[in-house]
Formats: sequence, C-alpha cells, structure tokens
Amino acid sequence: MAANVTPEGCGPDVDSLYYNLCDLSAVWGIVLEAFAAAGIVFSLVLFISLLASLPFMKDKNRRSSVALHAFFLVCTAGLFCLTFAFIVGKDFSTCASRRFLFGVLFGGCFACLLMQCVRLNILARRNSGPRAWVLFLGAVGLWLVEVVINTEWLIITVVRHPLRSLNVTAESDRATATPCNIANQDFVMALIYVMTLILAVVVASLAIMAGKHKQWKKDGACILLTSLSSLGIWVAWIVMYVYGNEKHGGPTWDDPTLAIALVANAWVFIIIYTIPEICCLSSDDESQQSYGGDLYPNQGAGYETILKEQSSQSMFMENKAFSMDEPNQGAKPVSPYSGYTGQLRSSVYQPTELALITKALGNGNGLHRTSQW
Repeated sequence: MAANVTPEGCGPDVDSLYYNLCDLSAVWGIVLEAFAAAGIVFSLVLFISLLASLPFMKDKNRRSSVALHAFFLVCTAGLFCLTFAFIVGKDFSTCASRRFLFGVLFGGCFACLLMQCVRLNILARRNSGPRAWVLFLGAVGLWLVEVVINTEWLIITVVRHPLRSLNVTAESDRATATPCNIANQDFVMALIYVMTLILAVVVASLAIMAGKHKQWKKDGACILLTSLSSLGIWVAWIVMYVYGNEKHGGPTWDDPTLAIALVANAWVFIIIYTIPEICCLSSDDESQQSYGGDLYPNQGAGYETILKEQSSQSMFMENKAFSMDEPNQGAKPVSPYSGYTGQLRSSVYQPTELALITKALGNGNGLHRTSQW
C-alpha cells in the first residue's frame, strides 16, 4: 500500500480531499481560492451598500429594481462559494453540489438579468416600468424552472446508478461516488436551459438600444456587455471541457476548467454589471436632489439681481413721472415751519459786521444808480 505523501504547504492532519487548497504545486487551487474569497467579501459589501442606499432612493423606477439586484448578488456570491467545491476533491457531497448548484446559481443570475431587460425595455419606450413584485416574481419563476430541471436530473441519475459494493473502502471509492459518475457531455447538456437564458438576455439587451428614452440605454449597455462576456466565457469553457480536455489535458483539467469559469463569470457580474448599477442608483438620486435644491434659490437670486441692476436715477425718474401725472391741487397754505432745515442754531451761518457793512454799501450804490435812471 503506497504511503500517503503530504504535499508541500499542507499540514499532516489535512485530509487528502482538501489538498488542492494548500498544495503549493497545484497553484491553480490557491489562486482561485483567493479570488473566490475576495469575491465573497466584495459581494457582501455590495449587498450591504445596496440595502443601505434603499431609503435614499426617490425614483420609483430605480427602487423597483432593488429586489432583482439583491437576488442577483446572492446568486453571484453563491457562485464564488461553489468554486471551493471544484477546488477540493470529489466525493458524494461535492459532486452532488457541483451538479445541482452550477446550473441553479447561473440560472438565478441570468433570470434576474432577463427581467432587468424586460424592465428596461418598458422604461425605454414608456418611461414607466412595472412594479417591483412583478419583476421579482418573474425572476423567481424563471429560476424555479432550472431548479426543477436539475432536481429531476440529479434524482434520476442517482437512482438509476447501481449501489456501491459494501467491501470497498471510502478512500478508494471516493472519486467514483454516484453523483461523480457522469460524462462531461451530459453535464453540459443539463445546462441547455441556462444557455437559453443567456441568449435571451443578449437579444433583450439589444432591444433596449432601440428605445426612445436615452437615459435607460446606459443600463442596457451594461447588461449587453455582461451577457456578451458571459457568452464568451461559456463558449470557451464548454469547448475546453468537452473537447480540449479529452485530447490534451485529460480528466485532471476538468475541475480547473469549471472553477475558472465560475470565478471569471462571477467577477464579470460584479465588475461590469453590479458596480455600475449601484453607482447609477446613488448618482441619479444625488443629481435629482441637487437639481431640486438649486431650482428655487436660483430664482430668488435672479430677482435680487434684477433689483440691484436698477439704478437710483431710473427709480427717481419713474417717481417723478408718476408725480407729474397727478392733478394740481391749487395754492396750498405755506407752513410756518417750511423754512426749517433741521439744523441746530449754532450751525446756522451768522454774517460778521464787516460783511453787513459791505452789503449795505453795495445796496446803496445800487439805489443811487437806480435813482439816476
């Protein structure tokens, strides 16, 4: 019996099922483990941010998509978690979770994207979308179809497979557990419904670009890029999984191929779709608030500016013109206080004696000249 050699980087107490998580010679497992763990944390942060921004969303058309975004983030986080099932070795539980959750989680993601396309198509043409519960129930209905398909497929294949022999040890029979006994072509054929959803998302996202309301085309462009990137990833891993591994890598490349497809597609969901959508939810609300706050202050400032631009001379001319239009009231009695200037007596000008004498002389000369005439 060959001795069980512990790979470099793993402790002596680590089960051989988890060697890929710590084996330094299998670098792909450690790298994918790091990316998957980071994706789980990032998905959780985005989910909390989405729920925290919900009370500040004023646009009902934006609020109607929050439930779909939350469901989409849950399925995306599940894809990151499922990656660990492909990194570790094969046994009954890991193989069953692979076969069942791979299509179920991807089905949930693309069902949400398809309902988002339906919502954006209506908004792009009517600028008024359906209710949130209608969209959510539609996504759940599309997702449940894949759940039923995978459940039925898993039960039928497990029941039809013959029981294991009782004298076979668990270590030797771990890789040949009942859920693991499936051909690569059968695994891909079980995902036909998910592929149909991908193609439906691509077509529906293209239809958004034909709408007349341009403000919703940006969201449609994000979904279009996400669906096209996902389509490319799926074509690549299916070709590699069905044809490439049999000719070049063998069965040892099957698990890395599926794990890389999971991590790559999940990060595409996060980077291309989820982050821009959450940014659009917050930026649109802030712009609406700033617009509403600046509307009336600008009007007030404009009125004050108009008042300041009027000069005192123009106001005086208007008042004078108004007073000239009034009818004459005739002779008015002169008030004895009409000559009062409001100045104190000490400030009134008092002529000196020299000024009085000079004035008197001037008046005398004037009288003398007048008399001559």
